[in-house]
Amino acid sequence: MRLVKKPLRIAAILGVLATPALADMEMEFSWGDIPRCTSGRPNTVSNPEFVVSGVPNGTATVEFRLKDLNVPSYNHGGGKLRMSADGKVPSGLFKYKSPCPPNGSHTYQWKATARDASGKVLATAKAERTYP
Repeated sequence: MRLVKKPLRIAAILGVLATPALADMEMEFSWGDIPRCTSGRPNTVSNPEFVVSGVPNGTATVEFRLKDLNVPSYNHGGGKLRMSADGKVPSGLFKYKSPCPPNGSHTYQWKATARDASGKVLATAKAERTYP
């Protein structure tokens, strides 16, 4: 008896193992009236206003984190909250360390991560701005 080797159907296997795509979510923000800072020593300030669209059904919380793309190792912090139905997040719901580049301007990125009640990531959105 002769064994015949059949080619492995990788596409079929990958289709079974693939995770579903994350939902489309978008975000906008403005720095608002935070104190100007260029000393390299950030102030603790209230969050800016955010507008988030496309928040998926089943979202329990959205976490906001700020990253300095020029110095990504610095932890500016952020906050986690429940989203309102209109997607608007007013200033003053959490505190974070303000942008404060020591030399010139840096590019900063806010990232919003929507999670369900079990902590599973449902969607993410990013928005970038330079400061100052």
